[in-house]
Amino acid sequence: MHLAWKRDEKELADVQYLMGADPNGKLSRMFGVWDEDSGLALRGTFIIAPDGTLYNSEVNFFNMGRNVDELMRKFKANLYLARKQDEGCPAKWKDEGDKTLRPGPEMVGKVHEALQN
Repeated sequence: MHLAWKRDEKELADVQYLMGADPNGKLSRMFGVWDEDSGLALRGTFIIAPDGTLYNSEVNFFNMGRNVDELMRKFKANLYLARKQDEGCPAKWKDEGDKTLRPGPEMVGKVHEALQN
């Protein structure tokens, strides 16, 4: 099925990575996104480090598309935070050099103010 997507879907024309399929639902079950009633997988996206650490997961319903720009923002934020573990990337953080925060009790209710400085 993914070969047909790659061959025919123009949105995927520039994809340079291998795509895989899960015809029996084994991986989908392992990640908890398999729906037994429909025999389909929910739209799961998982960012997993080479050491097997799960950095991010997002699960959307069957008919909800995923945004590659937001996925790349999360990917870059996780790479950054792996190096800067005492910082936090706010929701609008996009790239290294953007404002980060120092999580802690004093930040509760003060994120907006901290981002203004």
